[in-house]
Amino acid sequence: MQRAVVRDRNDTRQYDDLADEWWRPEGAFAALHWLCAGRAELLPPAVGGDDVLVDLGCGGGLLANYSAGYVHVGVDVTMSALTISAERGVQALQGDVGRLPLRDASAAVVVAGEILEHVSDLPAVVAEICRILRPGATVVMDTINATRIARFTLVTVAERLPGGPPPRIHDPELFVVPERLQALFELHGVRLEVWGIRPSVGDYARFLLDRQRPVRMVRTRSVSIVYQGVGTREPR
Repeated sequence: MQRAVVRDRNDTRQYDDLADEWWRPEGAFAALHWLCAGRAELLPPAVGGDDVLVDLGCGGGLLANYSAGYVHVGVDVTMSALTISAERGVQALQGDVGRLPLRDASAAVVVAGEILEHVSDLPAVVAEICRILRPGATVVMDTINATRIARFTLVTVAERLPGGPPPRIHDPELFVVPERLQALFELHGVRLEVWGIRPSVGDYARFLLDRQRPVRMVRTRSVSIVYQGVGTREPR
């Protein structure tokens, strides 16, 4: 019997190992489907046929189901995920989110969903997001707070639960304090509003029974575990 490969935490090769899981709603990336549906509700409608939505850490292109009207550009480091996203109509670019291969002020929307807690140079990534946002453009994000309860909930517990993150996919040392994130965006003229989110308890209970039904993400007052946010770049 072949022994399963154990990767270091936050090793991007895990996404190659799990490439067949991207579009299985009940699979290893189930929670990403739930989070993606939640952030899609925050997307402004596309105004013109050439409005560009940049999807950072696009993975297998889960946002493609919600990006109608936009030129959907996905950026990721993992080639296997980009191949899958391209099959879903995403214009896939291999690149580092800290050095985006895109022009200044080229995006009407930037989506940074479940990517900020995977980067080692957060200031560089925020600067790049703001660089490619055109004046008046929108950023939509969600990430994990750097708290003990987030570490316990999403690493110690959730990695062992159905629908939870794959084991070792997160490095809790990279989790993101919301006040720091907001301050970094503010430096570049983007005021970021944040709030907490969690899975619906009832939906998750039903998911445990049949592994099929989607789980809605609902807002919470506390940002201590997972939080979501929206910001707009100031017009010039």
